[in-house]
Amino acid sequence: MTATVVLIGLALGTYGLKATAPLLLGGRALPETLARLSDLLPAALLAALVVVSTFTREQSLVLDARVAGLAAAALALVLRAPFVVVVIAAAVATAVARMV
Repeated sequence: MTATVVLIGLALGTYGLKATAPLLLGGRALPETLARLSDLLPAALLAALVVVSTFTREQSLVLDARVAGLAAAALALVLRAPFVVVVIAAAVATAVARMV
């Protein structure tokens, strides 16, 4: 019973915090600096996720087959390959690197 009450309280608190900004700011426009930052933030977060997922394992830096896959994907993107080709190239490069 106590865990249920705690979870419900946390859920209500989370939704309350998320609803506060839209309710308080209403239809106001963001300052230009924040608007530009909000446009760039998703790409930066995705890049950070890719780097952390590729170069770390159990809180240590590693260079393994995932780096070959990332390099193949980057090359395919530079060559303007379709997304499916990028994914397949990364998977094939990673598999070949793991076989070696």
